[in-house]
Amino acid sequence: MNKDRAKQEVRERVWALLEQEQVVPPGVRGRIPAFTGAEAAAELLATLSIWREAAVVKAVPDKAQLPVRARALAEGKLVYMAVPKLAEAQPFYLLDPAELTVPVTDAASSKVAATVARRVDVEQMRPVDLIVCGSVAVNRQGVRLGKGAGYSDIEVALLHEAGLISPDTTIVTTVHSLQVVAGDLPETDHDFRVDFIVTPDEVIACGPPRRPRGLYWDSLPQEMIDAIPALATRRQRD
Repeated sequence: MNKDRAKQEVRERVWALLEQEQVVPPGVRGRIPAFTGAEAAAELLATLSIWREAAVVKAVPDKAQLPVRARALAEGKLVYMAVPKLAEAQPFYLLDPAELTVPVTDAASSKVAATVARRVDVEQMRPVDLIVCGSVAVNRQGVRLGKGAGYSDIEVALLHEAGLISPDTTIVTTVHSLQVVAGDLPETDHDFRVDFIVTPDEVIACGPPRRPRGLYWDSLPQEMIDAIPALATRRQRD
C-alpha cells in the first residue's frame, strides 16, 4: 500500500471513531476535527514554558485551534494565521493584539480575521517562536496526519526557507485524546513532526524532532504551485 492511501485509511478510522464517540460535530470527515475539550487543551498548553516564553505564534486557522489563538491574543502575543489555501500573494494574516478593534475571541476566528487582519508576505513576518498546528491523527513520536491537503507542511517549509524558524522552533498540536494513535504512522520527506501533543488531559513530549529542509518541489502538484502565489513566485526564481 502506498503512503498516501495508508494515511487516508488512518484518517478515515479516526474520523469514524470521533463521530462514534460524539466528541466532534457531525460532518467531521475531510476536516481538522473541532473536538470537545479544545478550550481545556488550550488552557493546558498555556501552562507550558514554551507557551509562556513565546511572543510570536504561528497558528492554523482551524476551529479546533480557535481557543489557542484567542488565548494568545489575550496574552498579548502576536499571531500569524494562514490565509485559506494560501491563495493570496500575501499568504498570512497578522493579528496584533495592540491593533485589534474587535474582541480577541472574534479576531481569532478565521472569518473575522479575514476582515480585520492585515495580510503579510513571508518576507514581512517576524521570527516565529512557536507553531501550533492541527491534526487528524498523531502518535507519541510526533508523527502527525493533517486532513491531507498539505498546507501545514508548505507553511512550515516557507517559514524555514525564510529563516523565520529553525530546527529548534517548537511545534505543538492540540487534539482530543482519541486522536493520539498507537504504533507507527506513514510519513514522507516533506512531513514534519510535532514536539508536543496537548490533549484536554495530558501533555505528551515527543521526539526526536523532524523538520523538512524546505520545499520539496517534486511532491507538489503543478496545479497546487499555480494556485499558491508564494509557491509560483519561488518556482520562477528557481
